Amino acid sequence: MTRMNRRRFLAGSAAVAAALTTTHPRIAGASQPQRQLRAETRVIDVNGRAATVFGLRDETGRHGLAFDAGERFAVRFANRSGEPTLVHWHGLTPPWRQDGTPDISAPLLASGEEATYDFALARPGTNWMHAHTLQEQRLMAAPLIVRDPSDKGIDEQEVVVLFHDFSFTAPEELLAKLDGSGGMDHGAMDHGSMNHMAMGQMDMGEMETGQPATDHAAMGHGGMTMDVNDIEFDAYLANDRTLDDPEVISVEQGGRVRLRLINGSAATNYTLDLGALEGDLVAVDGMPIVPLRGRRFAFGIAQRLDIRLQLPRGTAAFPILALREGAAQRSGLLLAPTGAAVAKLPVQGDATGPIVGLSLERQLRAVAPLSVRRADRRIEIALAGTMQGYRWALEAMPDPFRVGTGERVEIAMTNTSMMSHPMHLHGHHFQVTEIDGETLSGAVRDTVVVPPMSRVTIAFDADNAGNWAFHCHHLYHMVAGMMGRIEYEQYS
Repeated sequence: MTRMNRRRFLAGSAAVAAALTTTHPRIAGASQPQRQLRAETRVIDVNGRAATVFGLRDETGRHGLAFDAGERFAVRFANRSGEPTLVHWHGLTPPWRQDGTPDISAPLLASGEEATYDFALARPGTNWMHAHTLQEQRLMAAPLIVRDPSDKGIDEQEVVVLFHDFSFTAPEELLAKLDGSGGMDHGAMDHGSMNHMAMGQMDMGEMETGQPATDHAAMGHGGMTMDVNDIEFDAYLANDRTLDDPEVISVEQGGRVRLRLINGSAATNYTLDLGALEGDLVAVDGMPIVPLRGRRFAFGIAQRLDIRLQLPRGTAAFPILALREGAAQRSGLLLAPTGAAVAKLPVQGDATGPIVGLSLERQLRAVAPLSVRRADRRIEIALAGTMQGYRWALEAMPDPFRVGTGERVEIAMTNTSMMSHPMHLHGHHFQVTEIDGETLSGAVRDTVVVPPMSRVTIAFDADNAGNWAFHCHHLYHMVAGMMGRIEYEQYS
């Protein structure tokens, strides 16, 4: 597969927008009052320094959007960011022209322009929105929550957290350091300093739900090493704040909390750590699962976790932490009842964060799995690439991969590289049906992590005709070539 043209993903390129032939959705006569969404710049404090980043705010100035299932996504999006941009509605299943993917569904929207979106929101879930360019690294991202109206009678506090990795260095510079077209400073690691871990160490200590890790990749592979983190970021944020200056959420003693957690990081996997609390994981990527109780949960790039907590009585504060994979940095926030003593927590933990593997994925079971049927179409692809030259690809995947409306499609992915790849399909939800040769009725979701030397098979029903992106959600892997398309044979 040829390397992706990087210019398509560099924000601010007027030539890209001019070259595209598709048009933006301009849909009149929305069936309900339109919501407003504005892309803009803002200034946040990171480690005592002012940082100019992007933001996505609604008509009230709040970060992101929230709806009830059954409503329509009737939104007028105004680009006031100063750069061409487009926003992808990650986790939603819109008509393909409204998906927000440059070069596939619509051209970039010039600064000062607006676009209107209108489609049904059939499913509740924790979703998010983000630019599908390097602007995502600069915090062009926000929560997108679709609530279940039947939950309104539940005495439960909702806490939404967007995690992000942050660099003062422009993402274009970070990419240049990685692919060798620039020097090796300003955050991007050289091959001697980046995080490595022996394959025999992989998943050791993951134990998200109190069960020992049993991943095939954790069992050896002859001393091979995996590359864990290829960028050393300046900070790891939870709702724009570092752990040594965290957001403190006021909660009720003995109350119930629903955490809606979003890994909006460009290039960082985490393990979600509840500390002294136990919680019930009830949904992944906005889709319900059979509840799974635990204190630690693997949390890959672009994935979402919905966790229900029953807080104990008392005045203790409870940190909710995201442990950086293979490193000591942490992000997070505090749940604090009235009267709780709030102590600062160091960004550096006492130990490195677990490697995100597949032991949690093996335990997940969908509440509403796909119907049982044979696949009409199946493809085997290799997730391939190397840090040398920083080239990544979906080998053996046609561009586009053509399927038929109504077909059951299986994609078997073998990761032949030494880095983890969180694989995301637009416009659909898929079910995890096989891990390293073990058949299972796994979670229904939109993003699955495929660790090095692992094999994961997913299945989906081609029930949303269009031209859809399928890619690694590690931003720099995507831009460096790990991007494909799935196209229906007939679509409008």
